[in-house]
Amino acid sequence: MKFAIALYSAAHAPSSRRALLFAQAALAGGHEIVRMFFYQDGVYSASSNVVAPQDEPDIARQWREFVSQHQLDGVVCIAAALRRGVLNAEEATRYQRSAVNLEAPWALSGLGQLHDAIQDADRLICFGGP
Repeated sequence: MKFAIALYSAAHAPSSRRALLFAQAALAGGHEIVRMFFYQDGVYSASSNVVAPQDEPDIARQWREFVSQHQLDGVVCIAAALRRGVLNAEEATRYQRSAVNLEAPWALSGLGQLHDAIQDADRLICFGGP
């Protein structure tokens, strides 16, 4: 089965950890993930500046390692990212900001990427939300 996964909550939220566990189990079960799409507060899960307390798992780091290790398509919604100050080098330059907190393996893109993923996948699985 081919999954598209959308994450709407930040790394510290329980649903972010559940999404990561689901994604790991899906790949371990022989399934495919066509795209990971981070939207709304989910963009915080892709930020390289998230620091977890010492007694908590570093879910943002785990997401980064998971996407890199499996060479997944990790897309961060550009509108949601800009609104929340999650910027790659190009956007930081464009908006004259000094901080860059979105690096590889993440790509900034629009909602069209979520739509395309839904078309390519057998199932869309969403975690978190309003």
